[in-house]
Amino acid sequence: MIKIAPSILSADFARLGDQVALVEKAGAEVLHIDVMDGHFVPNITIGPLVVKALRPHSKMRFDVHLMIENPERYIEEFAKAGADHITVHLEATPHIHRAIQQIKGLGLTAGVSINPATPLDGLKYILDELDMVLIMSVNPGFGGQKFIPAVLPKIEILHRHLDQMQSSCAIEVDGGINLDTAPAVVKAGANVLVAGAAVFAHPDPARAVQELREAAQGYKG
Repeated sequence: MIKIAPSILSADFARLGDQVALVEKAGAEVLHIDVMDGHFVPNITIGPLVVKALRPHSKMRFDVHLMIENPERYIEEFAKAGADHITVHLEATPHIHRAIQQIKGLGLTAGVSINPATPLDGLKYILDELDMVLIMSVNPGFGGQKFIPAVLPKIEILHRHLDQMQSSCAIEVDGGINLDTAPAVVKAGANVLVAGAAVFAHPDPARAVQELREAAQGYKG
């Protein structure tokens, strides 16, 4: 099943609650929450207080993507704020296994993200611990970037490997996902699509969610 995960990075923060409600009503299963620290990536976004403020108003799974250095320092805070899932970057901590165990110890599902130029090799010894791998299809830090097609073979390889393992680990793709690129990433093996500008820059975000799902599910036709 393909899941659509609107990213609030591209939402109108003056109307954030309303926009989250809109995409949830449209059938989005996951809310993608990008956290940036101005160090690991050249941008600063939000913290646990925004997650805590949104939590009572949504039943969607809160997918918190920590694009921050030493994420271990903040995992517990985001868990307490209402995250259902936390993804940390392979490149952001020398203790990736410890971070995964910390997330799971708090009762959440755990993911690891890799940047476009990062090979899959670094996942070798932790893949069986993961609930999701997030493949970045842009260099992280800013919304609205153009999709990098070179990540498609990486998605295909990961998908084949997970099949061989008979793993239920999801493959999420984040960056430049729109009506043109969604079919390609689903064909490659992704099953969770993060979409920011394609949803929230659309005149009708709810309609954008529906159109994106239709494009993703219709790639074979």
